[in-house]
Amino acid sequence: MTHRTAQGPDRGADPGADPGPDLTWAEVSARRLARNALSAPSKGARPADVVGAMCGAHAQVLSAAELSVGLRIDGATRTDVREALWDERSLVKTFGPRGTVHLLPTRDLPMWTGALSALPPSRISHAKHVRMTPEQSEAVVEAVAAALADAELTMDELTEAVVAATGPWAGELVMPAFQGMWPRWRQALGTAANRGALCFGPNRGRKVTYTSPQRWLPGFEPADGRAALAGLVKRYLYAYGPATPQNFARWLAVPERWAVELFDSLGDALEHVRVEGAAARQLAGDTADPADPAAPETGVRLLSYFDAYAVAGQPRELLYPGAAGERALAGGQAGNFPVLLVAGTVAGVWHQRRSGRKLHITVEPSVPLTAARQRELHDQVERVGEILEGKPELTIGTVSVGGHA
Repeated sequence: MTHRTAQGPDRGADPGADPGPDLTWAEVSARRLARNALSAPSKGARPADVVGAMCGAHAQVLSAAELSVGLRIDGATRTDVREALWDERSLVKTFGPRGTVHLLPTRDLPMWTGALSALPPSRISHAKHVRMTPEQSEAVVEAVAAALADAELTMDELTEAVVAATGPWAGELVMPAFQGMWPRWRQALGTAANRGALCFGPNRGRKVTYTSPQRWLPGFEPADGRAALAGLVKRYLYAYGPATPQNFARWLAVPERWAVELFDSLGDALEHVRVEGAAARQLAGDTADPADPAAPETGVRLLSYFDAYAVAGQPRELLYPGAAGERALAGGQAGNFPVLLVAGTVAGVWHQRRSGRKLHITVEPSVPLTAARQRELHDQVERVGEILEGKPELTIGTVSVGGHA
């Protein structure tokens, strides 16, 4: 076997430690696919189960999250995901990894809010006259929690409530945003979510609303930060390991040195392995192949925008090889294009356009597809139609639209 260093240096690795077994990319892919319910859709799982296994489903575009989740559950549709979110409330829509909108399991809110609140602060990007003091940020979080305790408010309504509780400074239009200016307090929106004071409510017409996650999980409090971070590392490695601290840092958008220290703090809970010759780490004792020998061939999958497997899975050089990486990675960023997955590796991009009940799906492979793979692709397109509750039409050709902003 050829040894490569695509995994990147694990700068926290002990050079004197046993390097552990050397896993092939095919073995790593099989493990990740099985644990992400992509080698075969899960039978009997609920949306919260697979979202927990994925470490969150990106939901900036809710239909993308619905497809991500539905693809992993046998027979599920977007209606099942919506019912889990708005009726059962077993899922919650809030800010998750990288400060982006995600669906998370409601039962995991203590861990997620504890972990996200314990991340190192991001670099301050606002001009000095825009920033809030720590005391002002605390006041905003308290005002948000009080305003949303038993209400669903639009952004304008929430702004009025925060300004009334804290003072005119909170409503000053000082934050450049798109084609206008946002009020000062909005820089604490993510902090409020990470602290468990805010989540998304159901839309009111075309307007987004916010409410309290206490309405999803009454009485919850963020878990202890250190314990929550340890739990998050273990979940990430179970789903996307073996991996390096640098991979974890990229997934969460945190400093690499901080991630190295976090991995090192877990001691014997993690063990050293290699992936195609490059150092990585996994959960201690996690050496068994999880693939079900009775499961059908991994085959073809159509992953949506920002699907967790395509974003969290690393190293990028192996997951997005050659032409696939050149086509699917926008400026090195994963997720901007929906991807065609073949045997666990990205092999092209795709796009879908809805017109009433019709779904016009264009798939652009970066590798030749055998007749068998083309049949699998047609089956997958039909499955996408079932999940999104539309009638699909497949075209194999060039995707002419650009990546998601």
